[in-house]
Amino acid sequence: MPALLSRFRRTIFLIMLGSCVCAAKAQEPAAAVENTSTPAITEQNAADFLDAVGNHTKVRWRLLFRGPPPTPPADRARAALILGTLIGDSLLVLQAGDAQQFRNNNQDVLAYCRTLGLGEKLTPRLMTQGNLAEQTAWKDLRQELVDGHQEAVRLLREQKDEDLALLIDVGVGLRLLEIVSAVIIAAPESDMGPLGRDSPVLLRELRKDFDLISAEKRGLPLLVRVCAVIDETCVSWQDLDKVTITQAQAVKTNEKLKELMQELITK
Repeated sequence: MPALLSRFRRTIFLIMLGSCVCAAKAQEPAAAVENTSTPAITEQNAADFLDAVGNHTKVRWRLLFRGPPPTPPADRARAALILGTLIGDSLLVLQAGDAQQFRNNNQDVLAYCRTLGLGEKLTPRLMTQGNLAEQTAWKDLRQELVDGHQEAVRLLREQKDEDLALLIDVGVGLRLLEIVSAVIIAAPESDMGPLGRDSPVLLRELRKDFDLISAEKRGLPLLVRVCAVIDETCVSWQDLDKVTITQAQAVKTNEKLKELMQELITK
């Protein structure tokens, strides 16, 4: 009886082992297919966001141009925020394909880069961008703008100015939200849903960047105001990946952002 039981146990063990091996082999091809067929996930950048806006509706980009900013302020936090909005303007002008407006805006970008100690290192890239705009080499210019934005952020981090690097990104995000809210207001009702669909992702990134700023900087009156606008927009736009944005939501957001942009350059 013990010998029979031992043989029985050994038989069961071999059956189970064979089943496990077969199951593992059956799964291997599926795993291989999954690894080869799944593309790498790439992060959407600011240029991608405006491309998507333009793909969803016909936009009169030139109507969204702004006047030049004032002389760069001594307040470096304010200067970093404004520089971020100017990078957003560069991407806007790229969409419009306006070489003269791009060169004008590029001069403002350079002035603010110098204020933050980035002028010497970024001047060659900004000159390249101006030349590309003059040649109407928009595809190459697009990549230069994406790379230039990232280089400015990297250089500030190398200078141990992490807060200023984050504020540039916050400035870009705020300007993009101002742009897309204005586009939604002018768009046909049938286009409003797709236009709002990518905005919650932008808002989450904006919120995340702002939260990474040091508590000391976030306590500055200007940044308290920025935080309030971000929070109000997050509440108003929180379900846009599920429901269509309304004109009232877009108008309210656009008005708040315009007020904030005006505060940035006048106070």
